[in-house]
Amino acid sequence: MNIEALRKLLAKGQDNAMLRFGLGKALLDSDEAVEASEHLRACVGHDPDYSAAWKLLGKAEQQRGNTDAARDAWRAALDAAARKGDKQTEREVQVFLKKLDKANTH
Repeated sequence: MNIEALRKLLAKGQDNAMLRFGLGKALLDSDEAVEASEHLRACVGHDPDYSAAWKLLGKAEQQRGNTDAARDAWRAALDAAARKGDKQTEREVQVFLKKLDKANTH
């Protein structure tokens, strides 16, 4: 589904975690990190255990240059993934955090 179709669903009042995640991901894939971040924040507002949304929120914040916000989102992703037993997201996010820390020490 494209961005405009997702926006139309949202405008009709179909506001839920899945819709916000889909819209946030589509926007992030289109290099619209600012708007993606807004929708991904709304997604985790609906479902704080949505580890994949936290992971993408970290990526959106990193693209925006907000390294502290990216780190915070990725830590929240680790917490959510641990609660759900989502080992794949845990591994991915640990790599993102290591790269972020490495980049900030150089």
